[in-house]
Amino acid sequence: MNCYEHTFITRQDLSESQTKKVITKYEEIIKNNSGKIIKIEEWGLRNLSHRINNNKKGFYFHIKLEGEGKTVDELEKAQNIDESLIRYLTVRIKKHDLSTNYFEKKD
Repeated sequence: MNCYEHTFITRQDLSESQTKKVITKYEEIIKNNSGKIIKIEEWGLRNLSHRINNNKKGFYFHIKLEGEGKTVDELEKAQNIDESLIRYLTVRIKKHDLSTNYFEKKD
């Protein structure tokens, strides 16, 4: 199994329950296609560097997962037609770094 990091951005006008449904939906897709989720990070509402489809901000989510090429293909196929997403990116990595959290919420 390969290691992947998958980041996606949802629209800023989604409610908290809608974002939970989006995360649950993609968790199920990963699990149903022989994938394994290592960690899910919610980076929160962040400014975009430029407008994307009239959006200035978006909720960022980062998933560290293990899977096969089929897992990523099915995940990206589902995200291509999802209207609640602005962008997504999947990167294959050699090893997961579970100790560093770059966007940790500070109190």
